[in-house]
Amino acid sequence: MKQSVFAGIPDILDEQRFAHGGNLRKLAEQAGCAPSDILDFSASINPLGPPAWLGQEVGAALQDVDHYPDPDNMDLVMAASDRYKVWPTQILAGNGASELLFAAAGLGGFRQAVIPSPSYVDYARACKAHRLAVRDLPMRRDNGFQVDFPALGPILCTPSVVFLARPNNPTGTSFSAADLREVAEMFPQSRFIVDESFADFLPEDADRLVRDRPDNVITIVSLTKFFAIPGLRLGLAFARPDIILKLRKRIPAWSVNSLAQRVGARCLRDTDYAARTRERTSLLRQELAAGLRQVPGLRVLPGEANFLLCRVDRVGRDGSELADRLLREHRIAIRLCVNFSGLGSEWFRVAVRNEKDNERLIRALEALSGTARPPLVKRERHTPAIMLQGTSSNAGKSVLTAALCRILLQDGYDVAPFKAQNMSLNSHVTDTGGEMGRAQVTQAMACRMNPDVRMNPVLLKPGSDTGSQVIVMGRPVGNMNVSQYVRYKPQAWDAVKSAYDSLANEHEVMVLEGAGSPAEVNLKHHDIVNMNMARYADARVLLTGDIDRGGVFASIVGTMQLLTPAERAMVEGFVINRFRGDATLLEPAFGQMFEHTGKPILGVVPYIHGLGLPEEDSVSFKEGFRPDESDKFPPDQCVDIAVIDLPRISNFNDIDPLYAEPDVRVRVVSSPHELGDPDAVIIPGSKSTVPDMKALRGAGMAAAIRELAGDSHRTRIIGICGGFQMLGELVDDPHGLESESARVDGFGLLPVRTTLSPDKTLSRTYGVHSRSGLRVHGYEIHHGRTAPMNDSLRVALRDNQGDPLGFGKADGRVWGTYLHGLFDADEFRRWFIDQLRMDKGLDPLTQVQTAFDLEDALDNLASIVREALDIDALYRTLGLRGHCRQASLLYKLS
Repeated sequence: MKQSVFAGIPDILDEQRFAHGGNLRKLAEQAGCAPSDILDFSASINPLGPPAWLGQEVGAALQDVDHYPDPDNMDLVMAASDRYKVWPTQILAGNGASELLFAAAGLGGFRQAVIPSPSYVDYARACKAHRLAVRDLPMRRDNGFQVDFPALGPILCTPSVVFLARPNNPTGTSFSAADLREVAEMFPQSRFIVDESFADFLPEDADRLVRDRPDNVITIVSLTKFFAIPGLRLGLAFARPDIILKLRKRIPAWSVNSLAQRVGARCLRDTDYAARTRERTSLLRQELAAGLRQVPGLRVLPGEANFLLCRVDRVGRDGSELADRLLREHRIAIRLCVNFSGLGSEWFRVAVRNEKDNERLIRALEALSGTARPPLVKRERHTPAIMLQGTSSNAGKSVLTAALCRILLQDGYDVAPFKAQNMSLNSHVTDTGGEMGRAQVTQAMACRMNPDVRMNPVLLKPGSDTGSQVIVMGRPVGNMNVSQYVRYKPQAWDAVKSAYDSLANEHEVMVLEGAGSPAEVNLKHHDIVNMNMARYADARVLLTGDIDRGGVFASIVGTMQLLTPAERAMVEGFVINRFRGDATLLEPAFGQMFEHTGKPILGVVPYIHGLGLPEEDSVSFKEGFRPDESDKFPPDQCVDIAVIDLPRISNFNDIDPLYAEPDVRVRVVSSPHELGDPDAVIIPGSKSTVPDMKALRGAGMAAAIRELAGDSHRTRIIGICGGFQMLGELVDDPHGLESESARVDGFGLLPVRTTLSPDKTLSRTYGVHSRSGLRVHGYEIHHGRTAPMNDSLRVALRDNQGDPLGFGKADGRVWGTYLHGLFDADEFRRWFIDQLRMDKGLDPLTQVQTAFDLEDALDNLASIVREALDIDALYRTLGLRGHCRQASLLYKLS
């Protein structure tokens, strides 16, 4: 038995003896890098990271910082009482477990402290602070570092304070709670301080000393380690009421601040997080231990906490050399154990972290040992990835994603776009007959790639306010309401991961797009498109906000507060989008943004007039966002085309080529009063023909369109897909796909009958317009078939096999087709507009005025965004630095 009194030790030795892990500032100084570059295995914190709700609770608690915290910590104490089934009078909250340990050591009445070693260094420091002599009780390695309770008997003849840890730090081993109870009852004049800071990592049914506790036992629990909130500092002491009162007198008033109180109470009530932590940590610990045991010259002890004790078992090597090389060569920090009594320089401790971090540690140790093994988990090669997320829908994510795709292409990289899940009625059919979101088609064009359903593996096409058709890898899998889709999400997530892995392994760089906002707290638990996707792809995130709609800085800060710390760490910086004016006027706000979030503004993208790219969804379509019309002909020299705004409008990009024509003015109309007397009316596609048809009839729009089709007007009426079906006499719905009625009357403008069917037509189509003889091309996406009811109709278009693609009246004034994209054909579009010009008494222009080609628009977009963003910073974060300028020059020269 060894006895020592810590008195007269020089301060420098004290600092070494009582040093802790997790000092990132000092570690970074030693490594010559930034603290954020250190992968810290020296501090044992929950590998899951803080609970997802942490930011919300901290934000709510900040509202009360102008008041003193509750000195009784009542809500926190009551949460602990409920969690551990202990009377509130037996609980005391403190500013971390260390504060409570020091207070317990100073209660007095004892001449000596007994500390089984190795053990947490602050036990000895607490004794030193209170002038207690310390007797070490060595725990033998050959006995698994177990506490030798029989050896305590002779020592405790002198009343003592005994410090015990369960699980022990640094060994990770536990002793029997029943043995401790027996010993405590045998020696009632001694006091036992049991540190259960890591006990929450034990199985849920583990025998704890929090509740069933002898009167001479004080149990201390740390919340900061298990809930990954060490920066908040929070601990709990459990003892009989009179000891709690004495402890309370030994700690300062208001020891626990308002933030820690509120967060701690929420932690104690979050049983789901606790269960996930125990399950996940156990698995990670086993996998890490197995990997470490494969490193030559290492011995790994079994443990029950979120750390492992290891020994360098190689002649001529010790832990100090290993720790130094890991830090300097690999930016990895481990916890040396030389300052734990009973352990030498060959011992070190490592925290259990996530799979990726654990594997990095193992690879680094293997490299230092001179061995190389296959990875623990078979992984495809890592593909650099950047992801655009937004503070809201319609923040410009799709356009910026396309811009980055084109910039990377210009700079010589093989790049591909990806959006895990898209909710849009604006879809496209690939050459292989698969259906995907139109925005990813534009992004594919930015990469000069053919559209591929892997770029958008999940597409949701809303059919109502609560349900959507679900399309996975280009094929419909069913119509689902929200709860049904949530249950289906695990299968969708598997498809997403498979699609991403396949695509990423074929390309050098990936540009991902999120959906909506990553901070939708009601959706985050089953997210597959925002932060979970970024985590899976190991992508750096750019968070963009639309300044044109106002409140952009508040929306960015609010979004960041609702993200978890791990999610915030994935955010590289912010992009301010659609700014009108001098961007230097925003600079005073940039510093404040950094103060609030710790992230920089990486660029301000101007409002781009005349973008010339398809819109992602119907938001901009319905809001009237249009290309710049400054180069249009005078109004009296233009044709007027009215596009009917349908409640469930789909594939509205059919109209985009018309916007680009200098002699066309397109109006989106939603009521008969706005309709007027246009030169043409286009009824676009609809996800749900029957409900939209009924809505138009109820609003009086159907009657107004029929009036325009009469002999007293010269308006031409064109229906595309769903609009074509509406023009007919009847729509039969025998399977109840869109209505409870088996048959619904159409607008009666064409003698055709449509029969809806569950089977969906998906095809790329090429054909000829009958009246002009001009070639057209596009795609078909529809449920049902439309057939003429008499011989008065003419075939409006035919495909290459000669089959009808649509029908119309003999005079050509009313016609419809299933072909989406027919106006993309430049010559046909000019012929169609010239027909309207001649109807109006204007001369035809005959020559194509505008080539509908997105290449120039994409290059223009890329040049604007390249100028606005810190592209070099993005290349550095992708690990592509040093390539961009040379590749860009080669692209320009070509």
